[in-house]
Amino acid sequence: MSFNTSSRQLPDTDETPEEARPREIRTPDAAAERTTDAPAGPEAPRSAARAKAAGPTGPAETADAAEADAPGDSSAATEPDARSAATEPDESPEPAKATAATDSPEGAASAEADETTDSPEGADTTARTDSPEPAEGAEPAAAAESARSAEPAASAETATPAEPGDEVAPGPAPVKGRWRGWRAKYPVAARALTWTTTGLAAVLVLFALLMPNSSAGFRPGEFVRIPVEAIFGAAVLIVLPRRPRVVVAAVGGLVLGVLTILNLLDIGFNEYLGRGFNLVLDWSLFADARAYLQDTMGKQATLGIVVALVLFVIVLLAVMSLAVVRLAGLMSRHTVTATRSTLVLGTVWIACAALGVQFTGVPVASDRTAKSVEDRTKRVQATLRDEAAFAKFAKKDAFANTPPDQLLTDLRGKDMMITFIESYGRSAIEDPVMAPGVDATLTAENQKLVKAGFAAKSGWLTSATYGGSSWLGHSTFLSGLWISNQQRYRTVTAGEHLTLTKAFKKSGGWDTVGVMPGVQKAWPESKFYGLDKVYDSHKLDYKGPKFSWSTMPDQYALTAFERLVHGKKHDKPLMSEIILTSSHQPWAPIPKLVPQDQVGDGSVYNAIEKAGKKPADIITDSTKSKQEYGKSIQYSVSSLINYLVKYGNKNTVLIFLGDHQPIARVSGNHASRDVPVSIVAKDPKVLDKIADWGWTDGLRPEHNAPVWKMSSFRDRFMTAYGSTPAP
Repeated sequence: MSFNTSSRQLPDTDETPEEARPREIRTPDAAAERTTDAPAGPEAPRSAARAKAAGPTGPAETADAAEADAPGDSSAATEPDARSAATEPDESPEPAKATAATDSPEGAASAEADETTDSPEGADTTARTDSPEPAEGAEPAAAAESARSAEPAASAETATPAEPGDEVAPGPAPVKGRWRGWRAKYPVAARALTWTTTGLAAVLVLFALLMPNSSAGFRPGEFVRIPVEAIFGAAVLIVLPRRPRVVVAAVGGLVLGVLTILNLLDIGFNEYLGRGFNLVLDWSLFADARAYLQDTMGKQATLGIVVALVLFVIVLLAVMSLAVVRLAGLMSRHTVTATRSTLVLGTVWIACAALGVQFTGVPVASDRTAKSVEDRTKRVQATLRDEAAFAKFAKKDAFANTPPDQLLTDLRGKDMMITFIESYGRSAIEDPVMAPGVDATLTAENQKLVKAGFAAKSGWLTSATYGGSSWLGHSTFLSGLWISNQQRYRTVTAGEHLTLTKAFKKSGGWDTVGVMPGVQKAWPESKFYGLDKVYDSHKLDYKGPKFSWSTMPDQYALTAFERLVHGKKHDKPLMSEIILTSSHQPWAPIPKLVPQDQVGDGSVYNAIEKAGKKPADIITDSTKSKQEYGKSIQYSVSSLINYLVKYGNKNTVLIFLGDHQPIARVSGNHASRDVPVSIVAKDPKVLDKIADWGWTDGLRPEHNAPVWKMSSFRDRFMTAYGSTPAP
């Protein structure tokens, strides 16, 4: 057994371990002077190969050290390599990190663990390697060994460990390292990019906190306010430790992103339906919106829009969350400044709120987001309470138990037509852009009626819906219940409430039929309305083109009704519910009236549809939309009156009305929900029954004509025409 082997087994117990000695800064010269005085501790045999870095050694020591230092390969290291490793620092970034680790307690512990099998005392194996000087109390050769062993440990992250003597190529620098390198090379650009990103994050968060939920609310003064939510949020983030702070910031960003999306939905719903988005009830309307886009713009365009919207939502949520996290990190790095700023802004907010300070008529102290959350919470609670209350109310019916022979006795023998004209609202008659053309048409069509022996009376009804959801208007008018949302609609159509159309059927004096060109799929509600047969878009034998959303022109639908239903012989009079759809948005292209004998199967409309305007030509222009909307109402009214004059007789009674106002972009942001309603008949006794209603003679109701809720019409009508209430 050699002396080196014995030295490993018999460590020098007379020397003080490295941890027990006071550390001092030493130069390479001083280390060289102490080489001969250093004890032959456990590490001495392994360090002998580098002893020349501090001073000359004997031939025997050199040979033994070389043998111990290179297991299995005596050429693992040369004398110049040892000297270089012991005296020159490694300047590459990655080894620097590895060697720096040994300066910390954790690094020392790791080094001790690595040398456990070679040295019972870890003090000699933890010498500093980040400088040329060996640590005090350690052999210079041991310092070189430590520096040498740090290189493969540092590069282990990027390369497979090499065999002794192999040359290892450095791995690619990590992204963080490349960013730091770029930042060091271009400090001005890096600083500008950092502050620009932070500034954009702050602007995005403030915009979300101050964003109004209606298009009319976008005023400059709205975005120079101080949001109290930002002050409270900053105060919370400043005091939190790092991990909770990041989690709270990320969740807060997601919540802020969701609120932004809900505000955008409010803007869209106010624009089209005249009300905000209902968190409980309105999700089902997205399917109708997609179907509308598909019918209007085609499948590919609709798919593109849907994908874009989904990506927008995902990106918005992610960016909003990252923005809040970034601002939270900035505040944590500048805690004193952030704390002072938060206190100052909080004081200013309180002062502005107490004094009522305003800028351009808008309060400087803002709590918009908090109020928005409170409002949405109340609306959800009110919706849930409304569902239960309405379900009980819908079971009550003034005519539920009226015997069939006591229903609508004054209309026996009459052919009844109840016709809805899509989006026929008060704005069509009174708006300065649409009114001239529509009023002229109503006057001309009324003259046709008078010439044919008919008379008309007209008034106003306030619809339960606005801008869309036509079925809510239809069900409100026919059921006598205020059906203002989808949940109410589901509740009432699932029950047995008596509708006006069902009353005609229940009496036994009429056959009931529905002409529904807008229905393109199964419609189970026909049972609720009491319709014996329904002619939907697939049963009217139309062979022509669609006109945007409308499946067929109104003139064709009425002509098909005459051919398939009204023109045939019947044992009983008919009660017909007819929906006319040509005035449905986007009002491009619009059909034109053709000679009645040319309507045929609808192929005549191919050239008309191709020559018409495209939806994209008018959909973003309010004035053009108003003009085309007015033309569509003129077309629908003219189609209906022309049919009545041609095919009506002394027993025909027509009730026609609008289901709701057009969208706000056409009717205006503060338009009413009123729609015109008219009753037309040849028999003067029919109109005499409603003489006390105060309605206007003719098809155009006066501005000051009576205005009723649409839900009140059923009971008034049934009472006027001989029905006996029996709850």
